[in-house]
Amino acid sequence: MFPLEIQTLARLLLEECRDRSLRIVTAESCTAGLVAGALGVIPGASDVLERGFVTYSNRAKSEMLGVPGDLLADHGAVSEPVARMMAEGALENSSAHISVAITGVAGPGGGTPMKPVGTVHFATARSNKGIRHAVERFDGPERIDIQLAAVAMALTMLREAI
Repeated sequence: MFPLEIQTLARLLLEECRDRSLRIVTAESCTAGLVAGALGVIPGASDVLERGFVTYSNRAKSEMLGVPGDLLADHGAVSEPVARMMAEGALENSSAHISVAITGVAGPGGGTPMKPVGTVHFATARSNKGIRHAVERFDGPERIDIQLAAVAMALTMLREAI
């Protein structure tokens, strides 16, 4: 279902978290649960993957993760402040130790000159360790290419957060 690179990243992440008794939560918008899915297809993932939030709409980001409506209105869903709040909200609304949040424009439409298709914001948070943000601009002929590149980046960031 997933490319070998993503399967390998997911397997390594699960092993490293398992060794440290850490649980993961995801907060996904443009990837629509693919990060949780990549982890969930690995046998034994249930002892590490605590839960996943698919928060495609702004309302879902607010209701499920506590992202303030004024923050969404001021910065837009595809922004650093929203990604950070999503990561923080995922931790607060779970019993996980590490979170990853992804929000972006996977295309083919929806891009703007300021946030073109392929713009994806990421944030990882770890209990008592702070939040790390990254932004990438992925190229891909298809929506799934951008989404899979975002999944690989999210898994890599989670490993770095350990």
